[in-house]
Amino acid sequence: MTLVPETAGTTTGASLTSTLPGSRYTDPAVFRQEQRYIFESMWCCAVRAADLPRPGAFRTVQIGRESVLIVRNRRGGFGAYLNVCRHRGARLCTDESGEVRRNLQCPYHAWTYDLDGRLVAAPNLQRMPDVDRSERGLLPVRLREWLGYVWVCLADEPPSFEETVTGTVAERLGGTEAIERYGMAGLDLGRRITYDVRANWKLIVENFMECYHCATIHPELTDVLPEFAEGYAAQYYVGHGAEFAAEAEGFTVDGSGGFARIAGIEESQDRRYYAITVRPQVFLNLVPDHVIVHRMFPLAADRTVVECDWLYAPEVVASGADLSRSVELFHRVNAQDFAACERTQPAMDSRAYRAGGVLVPSEHHIGDFHRWVTRSLPGSPGTPGPQAHEPQAPAAGSPEAPAAAARPPDGGTSASP
Repeated sequence: MTLVPETAGTTTGASLTSTLPGSRYTDPAVFRQEQRYIFESMWCCAVRAADLPRPGAFRTVQIGRESVLIVRNRRGGFGAYLNVCRHRGARLCTDESGEVRRNLQCPYHAWTYDLDGRLVAAPNLQRMPDVDRSERGLLPVRLREWLGYVWVCLADEPPSFEETVTGTVAERLGGTEAIERYGMAGLDLGRRITYDVRANWKLIVENFMECYHCATIHPELTDVLPEFAEGYAAQYYVGHGAEFAAEAEGFTVDGSGGFARIAGIEESQDRRYYAITVRPQVFLNLVPDHVIVHRMFPLAADRTVVECDWLYAPEVVASGADLSRSVELFHRVNAQDFAACERTQPAMDSRAYRAGGVLVPSEHHIGDFHRWVTRSLPGSPGTPGPQAHEPQAPAAGSPEAPAAAARPPDGGTSASP
């Protein structure tokens, strides 16, 4: 297909620059290309490692056009595979999550795989001595663990994890040590809320990247972070964290006190909020006593599921402390943001937005995101799309093979609000 000519970032005046055209948020063909050349070509944060506590625990997630199965193996590590039986293509695990005792068995014809994806049994398999079981295992997906989450990449030659994921965080914070001090892998899940948002994934990213809207729709947030009322965007300054209001005791819906500062973070990080966008689908939010992680899973041009985790020190969760005021602040922010995106989505199909809209100066960095999206897809002048995952046969050995050194175009960072 031929994409609409890129206009994002075009100067329309001294203050305004143009956005993507509306069709880029509604056209199913554009969405399919984004699935293939962005979500199936980059590292995506799939599951929280602690959600799979024992061997045999599994979860399935939608990455681009593929259902991906992540399972904890007998050695305590993880494997990731396309959730497709190699016999006749039935979905192997039909539940979103669960646990098996020994093996994974297809519910259609009972082809059976061990927790490392190897074919171990099938009805009448012994009568087919010419079948090479090693060639009929589940197709592996590249996998990495970081910050207590399992990240996967469907590309045959993944981009460098260090450049496109950890490097993005380092670019935003001035180094990875700043986020490592929060000890995210050792935090416990205090609350998880899943949002089914009737909007294109790019609208959600754009909303998270700017705070021009904060004074309008986020009164609770601007009470705690007053600089956001001025439309300030955190990503303008490397290492900057928005400072709490003098009267705010904690990052809570009413400004009341939260919990003790996470052990390890520095004094300079106290009473500050940091936000990071890791393209294409992760938002990280850091405050002194907890961390909020958003993972986006686009399902259609006008539908995106967002899973949001609130993580706390283990002793806070174990104590049974009331987390409601802490959780409620960003839950309201999420609800307000997603409602705004859902109000915007219908207009993407309007004649009034056929040529797109405009960005004011405090939103100009969104133009970088638009250019990155456009350059990631085929048809952009001078920039071929990244290689998508088109498997031919299962890779030999562990699915946790090291990532290649290649990097997709413009693998930089953006942050929010």
